[in-house]
Amino acid sequence: MNIVFYVFLCVSLIQLFYFLFVFAKFSFINPNDNISQFPPISLLICARNEAENLEEFLPFFIEQKYPNFELVLINHASIDNTLDVIESFKKRYPKLIKIVNVAENEQFWGTKKYALTLGIKAATHESLVFSDADCKPASNNWLLEMSKQFNKKNTIVLGYGGYQKIKNSFLNKLIRFETLFTAIQYFSYAKLGIPYMGVGRNLGYTKTQFFKTNGFASHMKIRSGDDDLFVNQSANKYNTAICFTKDSFTVSVAKTTFKNWILQKRRHISTATYYKPIHKFLLGLFYVSQLLFWLLAIMLLLIQFKWIFVISIMTLRILVQYITIHQSAKKLNEKDLVFWSPFLEIFLIFIQLFIFIKNLFSKPTHW
Repeated sequence: MNIVFYVFLCVSLIQLFYFLFVFAKFSFINPNDNISQFPPISLLICARNEAENLEEFLPFFIEQKYPNFELVLINHASIDNTLDVIESFKKRYPKLIKIVNVAENEQFWGTKKYALTLGIKAATHESLVFSDADCKPASNNWLLEMSKQFNKKNTIVLGYGGYQKIKNSFLNKLIRFETLFTAIQYFSYAKLGIPYMGVGRNLGYTKTQFFKTNGFASHMKIRSGDDDLFVNQSANKYNTAICFTKDSFTVSVAKTTFKNWILQKRRHISTATYYKPIHKFLLGLFYVSQLLFWLLAIMLLLIQFKWIFVISIMTLRILVQYITIHQSAKKLNEKDLVFWSPFLEIFLIFIQLFIFIKNLFSKPTHW
């Protein structure tokens, strides 16, 4: 049992290192709100069978208080009345909206990346901001906040995309906690100078940056990853900014069944296998140490081996985690998750383990 205890000490130190020296990079900084760049913006939304969501959420994008932007709506081979909805908005806002209608193209596997590429080519402006049809900006200053981060140096802007809150729903808390913790990680790594991902529902980059890295060409065959894989291959410590002011968030409709959420997470985790080696190592080390921390702690407590030391180490780690997550949750308007964070973390760890094992034997095929 001494060996098990020493392994527990090692993984605890690794966990403390991540929380104190990696995630704290985001938790204890303030947003950079002293920028006054207002470049012309092309706002792109790619929609596939999203007629109802477009009806509900497009007005929030149209009502953005920004001096110079166009809204590029990409109909990605929809079989519902998505195109009709887009055209109805175009009639009402002819100068604001540009339509890109994309038919199925087997040569490019009919992916969202192909549709987005056509939308990017059709966009008028150099600075591009992206969102999804099933979400809305948290304020009518969202585009203003994201645009402030663009300059000659910053060609990629990472934003935060949260989820709507549903009262008395454990699944909703779990989804939002996973989203919060993912944001803590990608914001922190960006601040460390090793950005590795962003989320397509709140992301910006320039046309020049897109074509400089040949767009999605290196991963066009991979059905997901139009956001994180592009950022993974294109972002570096010199060209990436983060945006997390209160008005810069987007809010999406969360999954309401475990089955649909698990499928979504299977897609995301399968995409992560294509990250750069350094990113896979750092993310993998954190997850493995996190899993071992809880497994070994439970094992040592069950047999009461040096239980006082084990409880002391657990308490320290949970306290550090609580402080770090609390500081980040305040920034990202997710404070109601802080109290539940240790329980949500444990549940999430084992779901991720289940998904990882599941993906080893069968790849997700429904997108």
